[in-house]
Amino acid sequence: MSSASRVTANEPKRATARAVRSTASEVQEPHPDNGQRTDGISIGVILGFPAEIAEELQRWRASFGDPMAAVIPAHITLVTTTMTQDWEATRNHVRDVASKQEPFNVTIAGTGSFRPVSPVVFLNVEDGFGDCVSLHQQLQTGPLERELPFAYHPHVTVAHDVAPESLDEAETVLKNYRATFPVASMGLYEHDDNGIWQLREELDFGTEPDH
Repeated sequence: MSSASRVTANEPKRATARAVRSTASEVQEPHPDNGQRTDGISIGVILGFPAEIAEELQRWRASFGDPMAAVIPAHITLVTTTMTQDWEATRNHVRDVASKQEPFNVTIAGTGSFRPVSPVVFLNVEDGFGDCVSLHQQLQTGPLERELPFAYHPHVTVAHDVAPESLDEAETVLKNYRATFPVASMGLYEHDDNGIWQLREELDFGTEPDH
């Protein structure tokens, strides 16, 4: 990826001690391509960020006391946790969607909140909002089709389930944050039996899938 451009607030001097060590990078081998799985598999699809922006946002999230800061890298969710019984069909479906998508730019800027419905503060997605919605609509069909409890709204979580004053702080100190960067792929993840999100495939946009 090319270098990202951004305007940010002064970064926190240190992360909170409540942050836990990440195990998300412990990638395991994918399941064999044996089609139907009677026990099901829980998957998610996300857009990852350039390392420097992801690390910066993780430091911010930790500074607000969010214990998930070190476990969940900064990202935009395209498909939230969804069960599927057919790994091969799901993988091929996600590959097909990726093959039809051209790379695009994302700008994240300013803060918003899902309060009072959910104790979440997030960064808004400006440029790329429509691309994220389109990808979500395409992905959440076929083997991943299901009813969602809330309408899809692309965003970047920066504080979740922390004290109200910490949510207020997150919403205030990052209100002028802005970063722009290109995205050219999306990650297909499995939520494994240990509760860890494991990357199964990083799928390049605009590339013919190899089934």
